[in-house]
Amino acid sequence: MLQIFAHMKTKIFLSLLTSILYYGMGHAQNSETADTLTQQLQEVVVTAKQPATKLVGTTLVSTIPGSNLADIGNALDVLNQLPMIRVQDNEVTVIGKSNIEIYIDGRSMRDEQELQQLLSSNIKKVELLMAPGAMYESTTGAVLKITTKRNFVQGLSVTDQFILERRRKWSVMDFLSLSYNAGHWEFFADGTINHNNTLIKGSTTNTLVYQGKETIVGGSQNNDYLATVGSVKAGFNYAKDNQSLGAYYRYNPERGNFKNTGSEWYNDEPEIQDEIKKQIRAHSHLVSAYYENMFADKYLLHFDGDFKSSFQNNSVATTYPDASHPVVNSTDKRNSTLVAGKLYLNFPLWNGEFTVGTQDSYTHTSLDYQMLNPEVEEYIPSSLTDAKQTSVALYAAWSRMFGKFSLNAGLRYEYVNYEFKVNNERDDDVSRRHNLLTPDISLGYSFNDESQISLSYKMATVKPPYSQLTGSLSYVGIHQIEGGNPMLRDERMHEVQLFGTWKGFMLQADFTRSMDAFASVKQLYPADNLQVLLHPININLSSFSLYLVWSKPVKRWTPDVTVGLNRQWLELDGTKYNKPMFSYFFNNTLSLPHGWLITANISGYTSGDMRTTRFGKSLFTMDMSVGKTFFNKSLNVKLSATDIFNTANNDWTMNTFGIFVDKKQSNDNRGIALNIIYKFQPYKSKYKGSSASETELKRL
Repeated sequence: MLQIFAHMKTKIFLSLLTSILYYGMGHAQNSETADTLTQQLQEVVVTAKQPATKLVGTTLVSTIPGSNLADIGNALDVLNQLPMIRVQDNEVTVIGKSNIEIYIDGRSMRDEQELQQLLSSNIKKVELLMAPGAMYESTTGAVLKITTKRNFVQGLSVTDQFILERRRKWSVMDFLSLSYNAGHWEFFADGTINHNNTLIKGSTTNTLVYQGKETIVGGSQNNDYLATVGSVKAGFNYAKDNQSLGAYYRYNPERGNFKNTGSEWYNDEPEIQDEIKKQIRAHSHLVSAYYENMFADKYLLHFDGDFKSSFQNNSVATTYPDASHPVVNSTDKRNSTLVAGKLYLNFPLWNGEFTVGTQDSYTHTSLDYQMLNPEVEEYIPSSLTDAKQTSVALYAAWSRMFGKFSLNAGLRYEYVNYEFKVNNERDDDVSRRHNLLTPDISLGYSFNDESQISLSYKMATVKPPYSQLTGSLSYVGIHQIEGGNPMLRDERMHEVQLFGTWKGFMLQADFTRSMDAFASVKQLYPADNLQVLLHPININLSSFSLYLVWSKPVKRWTPDVTVGLNRQWLELDGTKYNKPMFSYFFNNTLSLPHGWLITANISGYTSGDMRTTRFGKSLFTMDMSVGKTFFNKSLNVKLSATDIFNTANNDWTMNTFGIFVDKKQSNDNRGIALNIIYKFQPYKSKYKGSSASETELKRL
């Protein structure tokens, strides 16, 4: 709960902010007219000024050039100020959605740093598909499509972006991009170095009945994680007339060192100091290629191919300096390989647009886990797990306008063959074959230029991440274990969505019924002594979300207000997890003369249940930034602050199978950052490839 002093500071700040917004505003600039969208759904204007946002069926389209977001910084800064999109710690989420895919110029984003590297001045429009169809994998909850500007600049282009951040510790990132454009050819090379340092503090208390007595198992954490991640990427693009092709190679090394200094306790016994050190060494190789051709002036053929191999080697040592407990050492080595291809053909059909294609992949992952402590190995054994999956998908989608009505329909068929081995022996209980048929349909109606409604239905199958399918266990403490669950079944989901717009308002309602969804639980693990296990299981639940959005520019001020409700119906082992969660988001963008730009974003939410976890309330959190452009917008300098009043709440509880977990956690939220961007003749990449199997990449 916020203190009275925090309330007073909030009221004073809001009063000052309101005065500035209403009495210090100048005239807004004219927004750039959006491109005409041919053979698509009718458009309804949501905001008339900058940034121009339109609703196209169930897709929100935001035009960036000429708006107050054109020079805000990078793509993450743009997305954070758009309706229904939130960015926290460089992670992009869509309100009310999970498992989103992000496309840049038609290709799937393969590296989260791509959004940091993409400048806001190079973005033309952002499309948010809230009801993606059969063309996307059935697991996809929403799709973000970013289109960059087409500036055909010959010769050399250079962009450098430097970010210095201070939270509890210092972090630094630098990205350098070089590209050379000559005629129909483009050659490019990028390099990134990211040195990230975080410190998270907290405590965990487990309360349960063990051998007929109330028992408490707890621990404190002081996690210091230092990671250095690099990226080297080089490739080419060729485009002439109606044909284009391209390829690139990317290498990603990673070195990480994790250290936790804390303690463990059991009932009234004295606390035991512990120290956990984890060393991470990893790298990956990715080769991606595409080909696109428009022939007969109406048939568009597109192909994507990917090959990725990755390796990760972790070593963990847990020591007890002041106790007689022996050192617990373990190692795990993970090798992963992905081969994927995607091919589709798009052409007009029956006064509409038809797309037919195939999306196929082969994945192989092996995990060699070695527990080096003989006593612990009795209940956490060493294991060698091997997983292979072959996936073949065929899909078709058709869309058409019928006067004021719009129709989108799709059908996707997937064949999946999954083979799981433990210590070189096939596990028939886990290995499986699936034949999946997932339809989707969307019907919309436009009343007038300012009012529209649409209703959509989608059936989806969600596969668990490979990290959750592993049968290996990890040592967390003397009485605590974490692990996966090779018996997890695929989630089957039915989703119904309703969209409506009226002038500056947008309404989104969503009802989902999930069978065999994934949720984390804690329960007793069979061993000679007390062991509490955290692992995922399958559950059935229903959920409902309702969000109301309002956005309307007022001269130089662009407010964006979202209020919402999320409620689920879940019962597990006699316990109900039905507490609703209310939330609000109030974003403000203020464009001032001489290239100054100010943002102030406020958000909060009440306590509520999500799956088996109850999150604590966080009623008021605020972020701000001040930026300015120099030298004809070639230089952009921005200073930003996150969680200014240090009010973000990261606490949660869990009550499953007779074990109550109380987690108190203080994350690395509060801090400041300096972002400096220098541009020399930047222009749009012509790469049109997309990831052949984005979901498989995420699961790896």
